[in-house]
Amino acid sequence: MDLYRLFSTCLYIPYEKVGVSANYKTVKKEGVLYLFFEDSDGKTDWKNNLDFPAKAYKRMGKTVWFAHRGFLKVWKELEPFIAPAVLDKSVSRVVIAGYSHGAALALLCHEYVWYHRPDLKNALEGYGFGCPRVLWGILSPAVRKRWEKFTVIRNLDDFVTHLPPAFLGYSHVGSLLKIGKKGKYAPIEAHYPQNISKELKEYQNKE
Repeated sequence: MDLYRLFSTCLYIPYEKVGVSANYKTVKKEGVLYLFFEDSDGKTDWKNNLDFPAKAYKRMGKTVWFAHRGFLKVWKELEPFIAPAVLDKSVSRVVIAGYSHGAALALLCHEYVWYHRPDLKNALEGYGFGCPRVLWGILSPAVRKRWEKFTVIRNLDDFVTHLPPAFLGYSHVGSLLKIGKKGKYAPIEAHYPQNISKELKEYQNKE
């Protein structure tokens, strides 16, 4: 996957707004469904970002896990609009991407696709650029497996990827891809999109 190009698309693609403040974009090309989620866009998004008490995300059966309440609220606004594209049986592969606030939504969307399209579990990729922590509490191996193909991209020292703090019970899931160099940026600067883009390009040039 060309992460530099995927991130650039995530930054500049024109988004659709639904609900109070939920921005997404679906693109389908030759059976591949791309789902993009925008970073924070206005005061409502920041209010949801800071609404971090955990809330139960219930599924069928006895499986219950907990997520950041603010991100979960936005995802629930998006879900009815995302569902038709995800459930389209002509889709043979799904790629999900989001930046910052949008990365948290991408993570929740990844689980939604995993759960509702079990036929695509091996054709599902998720990427969270500058992704905050979304899940709370001790997760069973079976629940963590839902994100085995989700990648958190962290530009070293990016403070957003360390929030909410681990001591509050939050953790990342999936795999963690570290780019950049420690001490190269101030914690806030490491989260700037132009710096993430720069480090992604350098990372891929080395691969």
